[in-house]
Amino acid sequence: MVMFLFLVIALVVVVGAVTLAVLGGGERGALPDVPPERLIDPLPPDRPLRRADVEAVRFPMTVRGYRMLDVDEALDRIAAELAERDARIAELEAALAGAQATAVGGPGLLKGYGPQDRAPGQHGAPAPTDERPEDGK
Repeated sequence: MVMFLFLVIALVVVVGAVTLAVLGGGERGALPDVPPERLIDPLPPDRPLRRADVEAVRFPMTVRGYRMLDVDEALDRIAAELAERDARIAELEAALAGAQATAVGGPGLLKGYGPQDRAPGQHGAPAPTDERPEDGK
């Protein structure tokens, strides 16, 4: 019985000490609130993303996994840059296809740009002559 009474008193003392420490039983006051752990954006805002930037992203853990806001912001940034790059690639591919079509077919593919349409004396244009074809020959 004495042992049981001793354990109850020790438990009350420990619970009291923890309560005073948490609620602020001294001149310090209560324990300060800990700010939530936030993702410090390692994605550079001043230049396009690189593979190493995306590989370096580490999201802070919470009780139930990752903070959805941090993950959504990072994914939105990556998606926007990928869409921008896709548009630029499509633009460059279209320009390349146009340049290749012009190079393969030559400038005569476009109406009005054949050798017969060049001014006299230009490269590839027939030179003017004063000779007239003779009648009957």
